[in-house]
Amino acid sequence: MSDFIISVVAVAVVLGFMILIHELGHYAVAKLLGVRVEQFAIGFGKRLFGIRKGDTDYRINAIPLGGYVKMSGENPMDERTGDPAEFLSHPRWHRFLIAIAGPAMNILLAIFLLTVVYMVHYEYPVFLDKPAVIEGIKDGSPAAKAGVQPGDRIIQVDGIKNPTWEQLQPQVWLSPNQPLNITIQRGDQILQKTIVPQPVTSSDVGSAGWYPTEPVIVGHVEADTPAAKIGLQEDDRIVAMNGKPLISIETMIERLQQTKSQPVDLTVIRGNQTLSLHVTPVLSKTEDPGQERYRLGFLNKSETKVTTLPFAQALSLSLDQNKKYSVLILQLAKKIVERKVSLRAVSGPIGIAQDAGYAAQQKGWTPLMELTAGISLNLGIFNLLPIPILDGGVILFLLIEGLMRRDVSLRIKERVYQAAFVFLVLFAVMVIYNDLMKTLPGLMDRLP
Repeated sequence: MSDFIISVVAVAVVLGFMILIHELGHYAVAKLLGVRVEQFAIGFGKRLFGIRKGDTDYRINAIPLGGYVKMSGENPMDERTGDPAEFLSHPRWHRFLIAIAGPAMNILLAIFLLTVVYMVHYEYPVFLDKPAVIEGIKDGSPAAKAGVQPGDRIIQVDGIKNPTWEQLQPQVWLSPNQPLNITIQRGDQILQKTIVPQPVTSSDVGSAGWYPTEPVIVGHVEADTPAAKIGLQEDDRIVAMNGKPLISIETMIERLQQTKSQPVDLTVIRGNQTLSLHVTPVLSKTEDPGQERYRLGFLNKSETKVTTLPFAQALSLSLDQNKKYSVLILQLAKKIVERKVSLRAVSGPIGIAQDAGYAAQQKGWTPLMELTAGISLNLGIFNLLPIPILDGGVILFLLIEGLMRRDVSLRIKERVYQAAFVFLVLFAVMVIYNDLMKTLPGLMDRLP
């Protein structure tokens, strides 16, 4: 099965499941509180098929982008009959519970999925929980310009003391072209530095140009590349190039730019074997649009620790991870609004499909479950944003009306909903456009 088909199937299953869980939350609470549900739909547009049971039409629609639960009398512009089963006939706290139930289900699902993953197969990169000690620095990078040196340990960044690499990386990613104050320890000296991460990759995330000690372990091998032609395999460990030890993938990348198209000798450990392989790098595209560099044609994978956790520890870790990711999502949203981070940092359906396809091709089912948990958390938090039409907008109106002790006028609501609809459509168009720009290198140059 081609990568494209795998990506399409994987994203359809993942997003379909996320939408089902989200709408099931709204549906279950509405039914529990006595609100009549007219439609439970996956997708939008024309009804393709379904079944009707009681008052509800359970249906699959033609456009597979989202879903909805249609409750009687939920539209403020509809004429109200006073029927006690109508949404607007219920007290505000009922409507609040119905609105928040969808995002809550997505967040609870994320917690549940990660808990299960950690109980069965807890795998994480070894370097992430180590202190942020810098192994190397790229020439001309923001870190080099700020005078940071190999061997320096970052002991504070943006209020975080003694950060690990896991804590440091998001702070850098979310600060492209923004000053970032750091405190470093160099021997007995404590130094204050300011770096300005430069935007890199098609997502314009920030990069300081430093890197940790991380072994070169072959991950995905791209077809028809030098790496594939010499028979490199996943989990091969490349320990030396031209007889010189390799301490990180960044070291290897820098050396390849120096040797250019000259053949290089690799020392590779595969299981209990030590292999000597001869390969010629090629100049090819990278994740940065418009940039080329000499490559062998494989993705590096981190050295990982694998263990299992008992339920209590798995749940605790899942809660901690989801809390941490929630804060990062909100920080990203805030910086996008402040125009400090590019909208390119957000992945749309195409980017999600690529990630889902890649996760589906990994060994075991845990990578896809971890991705599903991440998407579920994102969906839950996004729907809680105070944007009319979204669940967070409904909650915002309910809070305002509760403080006012009266309903906001229908005319104002109608105008606000219309503006919000236009905003969300434009947002979706921009995200999909950015997806295309990131997915199809050179497309911008071919556009008129």
